[in-house]
Parts: sequence; structure tokens; C-alpha cells
Amino acid sequence: MQSKKSFALVDYNICNPAKCSPDEGICAAVKACIHKVIKQIDGPFEQPIVFQDMCQGCWDCVEACQLDAIEMKHIN
Repeated sequence: MQSKKSFALVDYNICNPAKCSPDEGICAAVKACIHKVIKQIDGPFEQPIVFQDMCQGCWDCVEACQLDAIEMKHIN
């Protein structure tokens, strides 16, 4: 039996790095991810992308997101 997989999911209707970091546009969740699986691919002020297949489900990004734009999803 396989274990449950948890991964971070960004709500792009809420996510706005300019609100979190008006001067730098750096997403706090990106900085917090010790596994480096959430990234701002196109640079500062862009919404981050989560590489869900590599996400460890550690919740660091969820806790760091000031806008509550990231949540954990669970699949079987």
C-alpha cells in the first residue's frame, strides 16, 4: 500500500509577491523552502511555481506565505 502524498499548491488568485515584498518582489515561501521546489522561474514579482512531484510536504512554504495563498493537498 502506498502512502499518502502531500504537496504544496499555490492559489494564483491570491498570490502576489509585490504585496509580500514591495521592494524586492521575492516570495517569502520561495525563501522558506529548504528543498528548493518552489521557485519564481521568471524572476522577482512573478508568482512562484511548485514542482509538486518533488515537494516533500514539509509545510515550510505554507507557514511562510503571508497571504495564505499556499495550501497542502493530499492524494492517495
